[in-house]
Amino acid sequence: MNSNMHENRSLTYRFSILLVALVSSLFICGCGRKNTPSKQGEVVVYTSVDDVFARPIAEKFERETGIVVKLVTDTEETKSTGLLNRLIIEKSRPRADVFWSGDPVRAAILKLKGVSAPYASPVAKGMPVQFNDPDKHWQSLSARARVILYNKNLVSEDAKPKSLQDFISPRWKGKACIANPLFGTTSMHAAALFELWGKQRARAFFENMSSNGVVMLSSNGEVKRRVAAGDFAFGLTDTDDANVALKEGKPVGVVYPDRSTIGTLVIPNAVVLINNAPNPANAKRFIDYLLSAQVEQALAESQAAQMPLRPGVPTPAGVIPVGEIHAMDVDYNKLSSLLDSLTRGFLKSWANQNSSH
Repeated sequence: MNSNMHENRSLTYRFSILLVALVSSLFICGCGRKNTPSKQGEVVVYTSVDDVFARPIAEKFERETGIVVKLVTDTEETKSTGLLNRLIIEKSRPRADVFWSGDPVRAAILKLKGVSAPYASPVAKGMPVQFNDPDKHWQSLSARARVILYNKNLVSEDAKPKSLQDFISPRWKGKACIANPLFGTTSMHAAALFELWGKQRARAFFENMSSNGVVMLSSNGEVKRRVAAGDFAFGLTDTDDANVALKEGKPVGVVYPDRSTIGTLVIPNAVVLINNAPNPANAKRFIDYLLSAQVEQALAESQAAQMPLRPGVPTPAGVIPVGEIHAMDVDYNKLSSLLDSLTRGFLKSWANQNSSH
């Protein structure tokens, strides 16, 4: 009897040890899965949008969906170009799922190079068609505009520049600046001028800017800083940079140029599904999220002060609805091939000649 009792106790003890070990192993495996998500639980997003604006959007998507966003950003000076080249290099073995571009031309270049895949997001319904690729290789959301930022201590209200032609006016010789036209939105603006004006007139405009002492700076952000500091009377930059200067209380004003002639260049964000993306389902969910009204409203209310493309999205004071701007009439897909040749040719030569100024 005592022998049986002893045997039963031994069996019970061994069973308890096995049960504890099994529960512990399940707990450890569960924790491992939670802390180290599989590829099904992530999306890799390359973006040329400023980290300070893109990251809050990505983090909110994470919280709402549980999908981990691996955000890869670019530097300000080489905005779009660095990531664009990386995506082209990675074409045969893509690492990114989505490219969130600060402009549609870089997205159009990816289409041209066969890096993107078509995706007709159902959330894009209601967006203006003129800002989207007809083949659905990229779709647009909130937009910026190219504006003239001027220093109110150096420029009176009556004398403020109203056109790109002011950059070549002898009145403002040596008093204006632009960002390097090989990068970012300045390169896109340059390509738009070549499309609208033609090669001869556009080349003459850039050459006349050199003759008039227009200084080339590293980035749009640097244009904003130098104009706000009073180093230059005015410069060409984007509405998000201009809004930051205004929020900081700098003595600056903003002009949407050429309203009565060629119009102001509108620059929407563009989102791209990468061809053969590692996580296509999550990529589409992220794209759908970016194109939503809540994201457009968040970007409008941020310091980026971006203009929603979707009608009816509430905007704070100071954000001009895109419908109130005389937008420059450009074909973003056409600009992609034009920009490629310009940055390897004329614009490269012009930038090199003006880099010592």
